[in-house]
Amino acid sequence: MEGSNNTAVKYFILLTLTDYRQYEILLFLTFLLIYIICLIGNIAIILITKMDHSLHTPMYFFISMFGTCEIFFVSSIVPILLLNLIADMKSISFTGCFVQLCAITTFGATECYLLAVMAFDRDLAINYPLHYSRIMRYDFCILLVVLPLVLCIINSLILTFFTAGYKYCGSNELNHFMCDVGPLKHVACVVPPTNRLTVTITEMYGIVLPFSINILMYIHIITTIVRIKGEKSKRKAFSTCSSHITVATLFYGTAIIANMVPQTNNTSKYFSLIYTLVTPSVNPFIYTLRNKDVVTAFKKIKGKL
Repeated sequence: MEGSNNTAVKYFILLTLTDYRQYEILLFLTFLLIYIICLIGNIAIILITKMDHSLHTPMYFFISMFGTCEIFFVSSIVPILLLNLIADMKSISFTGCFVQLCAITTFGATECYLLAVMAFDRDLAINYPLHYSRIMRYDFCILLVVLPLVLCIINSLILTFFTAGYKYCGSNELNHFMCDVGPLKHVACVVPPTNRLTVTITEMYGIVLPFSINILMYIHIITTIVRIKGEKSKRKAFSTCSSHITVATLFYGTAIIANMVPQTNNTSKYFSLIYTLVTPSVNPFIYTLRNKDVVTAFKKIKGKL
């Protein structure tokens, strides 16, 4: 394609998982099953925390909000992936690509901040238990969810606007199964310095800042737990945040590796699959199987049905 402005590219080709074309039907069924498990698992967590009054606490409120965000995050990616696995023309319109980019960055960044909020909640409960109930009031919990969402929407709109401002006048093939900043930057023939700087800043705000908050909170938490006398007390304190540490490690670990690998390398796509599809489907099981309160609540609800 030739040209010098954005209108030169009318659509993008998503190469999905081109190394396994002969297995596309099998991959479609596998990803569809994982997607359904993800939806059912997160919806179950939301319903359980809503129906059982013993789970009407800040920690479970944040878990249910995180589950809601997971549903929107995965649903902004997987339906298009599934469609392209069985379609002859594996494409997405120019506008549709940036709508997807905006949705992915909004809900992905919101998840990052909700993980930071949950880390703050656990830090407050472990280090300042006497002030916990006074600080974590219902209206403050609402603010801790709504404020990051609003800021992430604004941040994502800015990121999407400046990414769309790249000059796409060459290849329209994205070596990925979704429209993300990295693949789009790779196919752009001109990336204005202002756009590049703005996109980098917004990416740091959406990923690096909440990641740093998580690290600082858990350094504080672990330092406190180490100083606690008695193995039983230590295990009890650690058990309140072990599920969150596992989820945060899975999410950030695979996301960081996926973004560190060069976009021309298919390995980036495989790690992206883990944090965009596999991890969200596993998270509900981590929160239930490793959480006695949720298991007890599930058994009570099951007994009433």
